[in-house]
Amino acid sequence: MKHRRGFNPLERMSAHRKALHRSMVTSLFNYERIKTTKAKALAVRRSAERLITRAREDSVHNRRIASSRLYDEGVVHKLFTVIGPRMKDRAGGYTRIIKLGERYGDAAEMVILELVDYVLKDESDKKAKKAEKKAARKKDDEGKK
Repeated sequence: MKHRRGFNPLERMSAHRKALHRSMVTSLFNYERIKTTKAKALAVRRSAERLITRAREDSVHNRRIASSRLYDEGVVHKLFTVIGPRMKDRAGGYTRIIKLGERYGDAAEMVILELVDYVLKDESDKKAKKAEKKAARKKDDEGKK
């Protein structure tokens, strides 16, 4: 039974689990999208959302707490200057989990853990280029008339 179990220990010792959380949250904030197992994603999501809530208010205290829970100081800077202000008007739910299916080797359920406002760079570049081409064609058509 799982009564009164506050979190998933992921079958790891506490130091290993802490290092796993730190590295995965650091990667999530760095790349804004990571592929992992469902159990790890659910555990890491909790840590990530707490840090984003802290990053919404930029103070020395909040920065020190975030830097103690993340590996890279550059990621801490990105968290407080880019990610935190983007999430300022959200009440919560900063991450989403997208199911991918089962992994071939051990049938573990794989997911993508990403920030809610994540946009693929390729898609945004394609949309921008398409809009530029459309504007250029319209301008050429007006010039020919």
